[in-house]
Amino acid sequence: MTSSEQLFVSGLDVFSSVVDAVGVDDWNKPSACAGWTNLDVLGHLGSSVDMGIKLLSGEQPSFPDAATPGELVVGRPSDYWAGLALAARAAVEGADLDLVMDTPMGKRTVRDRLAFPAMDLYIHAWDIGHGLGIDVVLPDDLIEFSHDYIDPFPKDMVRGENGAFGPELDPPADATAAERYLAWTGRAPR
Repeated sequence: MTSSEQLFVSGLDVFSSVVDAVGVDDWNKPSACAGWTNLDVLGHLGSSVDMGIKLLSGEQPSFPDAATPGELVVGRPSDYWAGLALAARAAVEGADLDLVMDTPMGKRTVRDRLAFPAMDLYIHAWDIGHGLGIDVVLPDDLIEFSHDYIDPFPKDMVRGENGAFGPELDPPADATAAERYLAWTGRAPR
C-alpha cells in the first residue's frame, strides 16, 4: 500500500500542476468548495501543507488565524505555492516519520499525521481544477489509502462543521471510482 509520505510527495506534483494551469484572473473565481474562491482553497491548502512541514520537522503544528483562507496567501499565488512546495519536499528528506507526537486523538506518528495533508493535496487540486476545466486525476492508491485511513474513525469526527469532509453524497449511478471518492468526500463530482 502507498504510504502517506509517498502520497504527500506525489500530491505536491499534482497540486503544482494545477497551480501552473490557473490564470491570474482565475484565483478569485469560485471553487468547488462552497463559499470559497480558488485563492481561499490555496490558502487553506497552504496551511495544511505548512502543517505537514512542521510535522515532518518534529514540531507541533498550529493553525493560522485569518478571516478567509485567501488572506494567508502572500504575494503572487504561484510564487506562494512554489515556496511551500519546495519547503515541503525538503522537509520530507530525512524526516523521522516514526516520531510519536501528542494529538487531540492521542499519540500518533508523524507518518500517520501526514495523511490528511497528503489527501488534501489531491482533493483541493480537484476543487480548483474542476471549476476551471483542469483535469485532475485521483489515483486508485489515493482512494484506497483514504478509505483505509478514514473509515475507522467515527463519522462525527470526520464529517460536519469540525470534520475534514462534508456529508457524503450519493454518486451518479454510472460514477467512476474517482467520482465515487469525490462524493464520499462530500463533493458533487459532476
